[in-house]
Amino acid sequence: MAATLETFFATCAPGVEPILHAEVRALGFAKSEQQVGGVYFEGTLADARRANLWLRTAVRVLMRVGRFTARDADELYLGASTVDWKRFLRVEGRLVVDARSTRSELDHTRFVEQRVKDAVVDQLRRADGTRPIVDREGADLGVHAHLFQNRCTLSVDTSGWALHRRGWRREQGPAPLAETLAAAVVMMSGWNQRAPFLDPFCGSGTLAIEAALMATNTAPGLMRRFGFERWPGHDAAAFEREREAARAQVVPIGKRVIRGSDRDGEQVRRAAVNVESAGLADAIVLEEADAREFAPRAGWNACVVSNLPYGKRVGAGERGDPRAKPSGGDVSMLYARFSEILRERARGFDYGLLVSDGPELNRLQLPDAKRTPFLNGGIDCQVVTGHVPD
Repeated sequence: MAATLETFFATCAPGVEPILHAEVRALGFAKSEQQVGGVYFEGTLADARRANLWLRTAVRVLMRVGRFTARDADELYLGASTVDWKRFLRVEGRLVVDARSTRSELDHTRFVEQRVKDAVVDQLRRADGTRPIVDREGADLGVHAHLFQNRCTLSVDTSGWALHRRGWRREQGPAPLAETLAAAVVMMSGWNQRAPFLDPFCGSGTLAIEAALMATNTAPGLMRRFGFERWPGHDAAAFEREREAARAQVVPIGKRVIRGSDRDGEQVRRAAVNVESAGLADAIVLEEADAREFAPRAGWNACVVSNLPYGKRVGAGERGDPRAKPSGGDVSMLYARFSEILRERARGFDYGLLVSDGPELNRLQLPDAKRTPFLNGGIDCQVVTGHVPD
């Protein structure tokens, strides 16, 4: 008997949609469509497990479970009641509901969340009064209600914790870059996974680690658990076989070079802890070094990928964070100096830089530069990519 096809929506940060869509297509799902905020695709529950395990730039993978008209509270409750919630939540389980509403009669999202929660709880309540409880921090099931022009789409979260939580991070510095965004920057840089990978502003090591995971063909979800594992009908044996198959696909780093450096010794220490936790100590070389002294080997034809300091970075100007900027002028000077360094010392190199979208961006004078708008933690940024001529 053929497995049932479901509709899924893999969410992502603004600006990442094309990268995520390419990932989804590479996994070979039957049908996919890029939308604002993510990518729709069709597949089975096994495909959802694979998506969670392998997608590097997705934030969550949602599964559509209901779609109906909801012009008032009664229609919302009745529509939510048609979903077979026993598939996803045990009677004694913990539940959280999140809602969004656009151009709809039901525009109070807290009320929408309450009515959907009531429908779930009323369906699962036992005669002895046992029922699911609401727990926003430790929920077994996340339900998403999206109202648009009085049409409600209900989805369940297959991921659980957001997918940037890979499981390897033990240390983080000020304003760490989310792992999913780091993966997107690496992919946008055009790095071919064979050329040396250099990050002279490595911070806690996120970009280098994500690059090494790609280079070794390591599934980003191998070190974590997922929301679907708590579902009553979850096939744990099948998923363990899938995890074992993913582990078998990991390849040695070989002679490939991945290096991270930072002028802040404490940041380098944090990066080393994270690299060790990710099992990549043999794949990544770290050192304490000032980016102003960046002098890569001539003829390396490497790829330079970095998250440069910018204006609204958390902790800006605090002691112990020399990457943070106390003023816009300092960042402008840094951008101008670093672009000069790349032009002079990185000939033949590719680059991918996550930078501020402020006026200081104009000081980043690099040849063949392509700018892609990007949102990092609510801050407008640009990913600047290109090639430095020989």
